[in-house]
Amino acid sequence: MGITKNRDIEKADNKSVVKDLEKPLIDDKKNVGEKDHKESLSMVLFSTAVAVCGSLEFGMCVGFSAPAQSAICNDLNLSVAQFSLFGSIITIGAMIGSVTSGRIADSIGRKGSMALGSVFCIAGWLAVYYAMGSVLLDTGRFFTGYGIGIYTYVVPIYIAEIAPKELRGGLTTLNQLMIVTGSSISFLLGTVVTWRTLGLTSLTPSVLLIAGLMFIPESPRWLAKEGRDLEFDDSLGKLRGPKANITAEAAEIKETILALQSLPKARVLDLFDPKYIKPVIISVGLMICQQDGGINGIGFYASETFQFAGLKSGKAGTIAYALIQIPITIVGVILMDKAGRRILLLISASGCSLGCFLTGTGFFFKSQAIFSEWVAFLAVSGVLVFIASFSVGMGAIPWLIMSEIFPLHIKGAAGSLVCIVNWLGAWVVSYSFNFLINWSPEGTFWLFSGFSLLTIVFVVKLVPETKGKSLEEIQATLNS
Repeated sequence: MGITKNRDIEKADNKSVVKDLEKPLIDDKKNVGEKDHKESLSMVLFSTAVAVCGSLEFGMCVGFSAPAQSAICNDLNLSVAQFSLFGSIITIGAMIGSVTSGRIADSIGRKGSMALGSVFCIAGWLAVYYAMGSVLLDTGRFFTGYGIGIYTYVVPIYIAEIAPKELRGGLTTLNQLMIVTGSSISFLLGTVVTWRTLGLTSLTPSVLLIAGLMFIPESPRWLAKEGRDLEFDDSLGKLRGPKANITAEAAEIKETILALQSLPKARVLDLFDPKYIKPVIISVGLMICQQDGGINGIGFYASETFQFAGLKSGKAGTIAYALIQIPITIVGVILMDKAGRRILLLISASGCSLGCFLTGTGFFFKSQAIFSEWVAFLAVSGVLVFIASFSVGMGAIPWLIMSEIFPLHIKGAAGSLVCIVNWLGAWVVSYSFNFLINWSPEGTFWLFSGFSLLTIVFVVKLVPETKGKSLEEIQATLNS
């Protein structure tokens, strides 16, 4: 009897303790004001801003060739074939960077990988600036390619791993926003400064990134994977704010890590295991769809395309191309966590197909010497429709989905595979674009239009919706 009474008292005391523990947590949640909410997001936003300096560098690298083409060819006496090599060799460097990016990110962390990418980009731009011939010019372009190949993988991965799930889509899409911003800056600056000055200016984002890395935390998921528990708690605490209760999120991350630690270290061949083949097909397929739509050919040589269409100078079209990307990408960022990934992909692919069809039709009229007054309008408006459509979805979402759907223990191998597929496609398109245009301008753009139609079919059949789900919930959905 006495024992029973003591147990009842102990239970009552335990309930009282639980209530006392819960009460401040509940009260804190109710009393968290706007100021506290901002404080809890400030480090996530700052860390994202630092990381996307790599994306800005990416954009300035790929945007450099379009406004600089004529001046470089004249100053260094380059042929069309030599400039095609210069324009496309960045993708070869990026392919090699992509092969190593996953392993580098797993070995030295997300911050260390971004720092390494910055060093290569800075060295590359200095080589371009001092180049007096094609050898140093191509070497610098290759180095910048290697640097952005690392950025390609690690920037969206880092952002996805630090962001709260309700903000992950929008924050990760800032990666694409900064890419198009960098491209637009290069396009606009290239109309008013020399190509050497443009090259020197283009190393600025990498310098800012290296400086910013000193003030942001490492990815908590990577730290948990490495068993660095104290640093993990510190990193997650900084990212969620001093008043946030990180217990549940930390437990979920660690539980996932513990489950993954029992699995062997993934190799590329392991990606073809039946349990991983679905995310591999989705990610690789989206990268093929992104590149086969023609973005790197159209973007790298936009100025020459506008002149070929009949504009006296490509500058007006190039400026319009630069200005349209940023606001449309902002729309995509806003809609990412509201409309969802799939619907934006479908809208984007449809617009890309329409834009390439219009441009191809304009060039067809030119080749047939009919409706000559429509040629320039259709060609230029088609390119602008294409880039606007690409910016709202096809530019960012394949990278976002890639960062979301792979389990943590295979992200390194999977990221390398996906990135090399993307950059291989980029090289094929960027290197062959000038030759394809000389063969058949209308055929080239109609081919791109057809690939965008195939993208619609692929998205409808295979791509899942990941909006509003944690990384762990996405894994559970794919494995169900």
